[in-house]
Amino acid sequence: MPVARSLSSQKRLRQSKVREIRNRMKKSQVKTAIRRVTDAVHDKKVENAEQALRFACKLLDRSGHSILHPNMVARKKSQLTRMVAGLKSA
Repeated sequence: MPVARSLSSQKRLRQSKVREIRNRMKKSQVKTAIRRVTDAVHDKKVENAEQALRFACKLLDRSGHSILHPNMVARKKSQLTRMVAGLKSA
């Protein structure tokens, strides 16, 4: 682990630790939301899948510019939406 010598570098180290924890937490929340959608689709629960999809899309949109890559966010939203739409039509 690097040793921060100046006051500004010590502060940057503290900030980066806090941001790392916050980003890890948000990323975990997104993964959990995605898993809830896929679980609802596999269980063939349409209402739960729609509700979970709305929540997952909201979290993905929030984390798309800071934590996750925007193209990955768009791809995930598209995949989840197609899964839920396939569940409705079947």
